[in-house]
Amino acid sequence: MSLRWYSTVVEARDHRALARWWAEALGWDVAFETEKEAAVLPPWAKDFVEILDFHRVPPGMLFVPVGHEKNTKNRLHWDFAPHISDDRDAEIERLLDLGARIVDVGAPDDATWTVLADPEGNEFCVLSSRKQ
Repeated sequence: MSLRWYSTVVEARDHRALARWWAEALGWDVAFETEKEAAVLPPWAKDFVEILDFHRVPPGMLFVPVGHEKNTKNRLHWDFAPHISDDRDAEIERLLDLGARIVDVGAPDDATWTVLADPEGNEFCVLSSRKQ
């Protein structure tokens, strides 16, 4: 027996807006929005949910409303990598244009990643380009 990584839950002041931001940033879909939560999934996930084994279904992102601002550095964050055929710097610029910002969390000067924060301050990294 093993567990399935079902979702990553993110607290947000405006859970719907942050879900839509992440959907745009990742090219994913907002699966649903309610007063209590908003879910974001890869666009191909819906096609495979019914045919894949339970343990092979990819995780989604779930955004839930909270009444407080984020005020400390995340202890958990996402790493995202562009493919080697993509322009990493252009991707970072696209995210900045969407409302992300570059943040300093003490990474070394020769880091191969860039730390960004989403519009509510949740840190994530854009890694160097990867083949796989």
